[in-house]
Order: sequence, then structure tokens, then C-alpha cells
Amino acid sequence: MAQRARWVIKIGSALLTNDGRGLDRDLMQTWVDRIVALRERGIDVMVVSSGAVAEGMTRLGWARRPDSVHQLQAAAAVGQMGLVQAWESCFQKHRLHTAQVLLTHDDLSDRKRYLNARSTLLTLLGFSVVPVVNENDTVVTDEIRFGDNDTLAALVANLVEAERLVILTDQDGLFDADPRQNPAARLIPSARASDPALAAMAGGGGSGLGRGGMTTKVRAAALAARSGTMTTIASGRHPEVLTELVDGQAPGTTLLPDTSPMNARKQWLAGHLRMRGRLLLDDGAARRLRDAGSSLLPVGVTDVFGQFSRGEMVACEDRHGERVACGLINYDAADARRLCGKKSHEIADVLGFMNEEELIHRDNMVVMEAGRRTPDA
Repeated sequence: MAQRARWVIKIGSALLTNDGRGLDRDLMQTWVDRIVALRERGIDVMVVSSGAVAEGMTRLGWARRPDSVHQLQAAAAVGQMGLVQAWESCFQKHRLHTAQVLLTHDDLSDRKRYLNARSTLLTLLGFSVVPVVNENDTVVTDEIRFGDNDTLAALVANLVEAERLVILTDQDGLFDADPRQNPAARLIPSARASDPALAAMAGGGGSGLGRGGMTTKVRAAALAARSGTMTTIASGRHPEVLTELVDGQAPGTTLLPDTSPMNARKQWLAGHLRMRGRLLLDDGAARRLRDAGSSLLPVGVTDVFGQFSRGEMVACEDRHGERVACGLINYDAADARRLCGKKSHEIADVLGFMNEEELIHRDNMVVMEAGRRTPDA
């Protein structure tokens, strides 16, 4: 069975709330219909939804976005109720469930919480549930906020190694000048996300409802590109934009990464993390990693060395001490020792829980060239 693609779709406050007049449920239903069509074509979708504060302002009768953090958090708490209800109602027409996922910066900077967030999102997708992600505005402070949902969407794309980030906005894409002030401004159909000239082309936001503008979208594209994700910035008022993208057309502006998602992740694993421990493999496991690029199951591990936490980098060595691979381990050192030689279906019986059925998933592993050793630091 072919692996399904993953897209992250971010929708801004101005679109969701019809420029502050309340949630535009008709437009939301149009997007949901298109998202369901993407799913039917083999693409799993995560929605990053702005609009909680804006919807709360509407419900509370506020005409202007407040400056007080506590007032903003109160508005977010009120608005989140309507936002979640609206998404669930729209997807229920297709007999699909949604899941509310509220994140803070700490969730993605702490390694354990990062892995838990990733596992939860991927598990939801496996259950055919559509995650609806937003910043947890009710509890964040200026020190721990993402700053805008464009940045959050890029980090979610990093988290799940999405192939594409789609940022739906009230503009047709990125122009070489502000089209609201310069009628001769030209749409940029595509560029490299790493191009420093893009920042100079990006202007401010079109509304006072959200925190982001075109500048944050360009920055988000550069951030998403680090994990090999391409970003498309396009008009959310054009209902067929998602269909056009999956059909290979090029609406809006597409900002391209310099490498593929998997290559980017492998480069990051190989070059930026320090080894925290070693796993000794039997001949069969070493051969499967080298020849088939398989995940590492506990049954193929004969011994564990070092102290490490879940999510840290460990080396995999054959019985001659030659480095076979390195990767992010799903269990800490104490649990890994208890799992040596065990079959995957025995994990829950041994530990009382199961994070994953493998010690290291192949997507989180880099297989070494024959005879090559990697440095420990």
C-alpha cells in the first residue's frame, strides 16, 4: 500500500471570519468539501485554523482587537468553542471526525512533548481523523507564543514532514510589490524559499484580525523548507485552489525547498544530533537495516549501552562493532534494555505500555555506508 502524502493547510482569520463579521460557515464548508476530495486522492490533511480570537471578539461584541493579554486570552477561550463546533459540523457532513489540537511553543521545543505531539497527530491521521491545530492562546504568554499561525503551520509541517504547506489568505499570492497600492504589481508564481529577495517583496497584513502578514508567510515558507516542505501561498476565496494544486496546476505562489522532506530529515539526523547510546544488533537485524532499510524491532537487539531518553540519537552496531545506522529511539535506555530480544507484540506486556512497535522507525534512521563510522559528538 502506497504511503499517503501529508499536507498542512493554514487558513487565516480574515477568511474564516469574513473580515470580522463572524465565522463564514459557507466558505468553511467549501474548504472542507475540497479537503475531503484531497483525502480521497491519497492526501492526509491537517488544518491549522486561525480565528479563535476573531470569533471571540465577534461573540463578545468587540469591534477592535484588544491589546491586553488577558482580554485576548478570554476572547480566544470564547471563540475556540465556536471554531471547533464549526469545523466538526462541516466535516460531519462527510461522516469524518475532527480533533482539536492546541499547541504552545514549549510543546515543540521540549523533545518529549515534541515526540508526543508528532505521535498524536500521526495516530489521528491513521484513524482518518482530521486534526484542527491552533495555538493555545488561552495559556500562552509573549515569551512562549509562536507569534502567528503561519509560523505554527510551518512547525507543524516540520513535525510531520509534510510534503506541502498551503497558506490560504486574502491575497492571490506573493507579488513583487503591494498590489493594493501598485496596480502594476506582478504575481510571483514560484521561487526558492531560501531566496533573500523575498523578504523585501513581502508587505504587511490586510486586516487587524490576525497577527500575520505576507512577511510572516515568507518566513514560514523558509522555516517549512528546512524539513523539505514546499509552501503555496494562495487566495482562500478561490474555492478550487486545492483541487488545482493536486491536479498539478500552480495557483498563487509556490516557494520551493532545496531538498525533499525525507532527504532533509536524514541530513538533519546525520549532522545535527549527538549520539547518546549504542544498540548491539544480531546478524539478521544488521542485514535488514543495511539491505532493506527496515525499521529496527526490539527482537533484533541483543544489548544496550549508555543512558538516553526517548527521542535521542543512538547508534546501531553489528556484533563486530561496525556502525550500521543511527536514529531516534522510541524508548529510553532502561525500557530498551528490558525489550532486548522481545517481539513487538510483547512490548505492552513487558513495559505495561507501548509507544511504538519498533525501537527506531526507518523514517527516523540513517543507514551508514559500509565500513563508515560516525563521530560520537
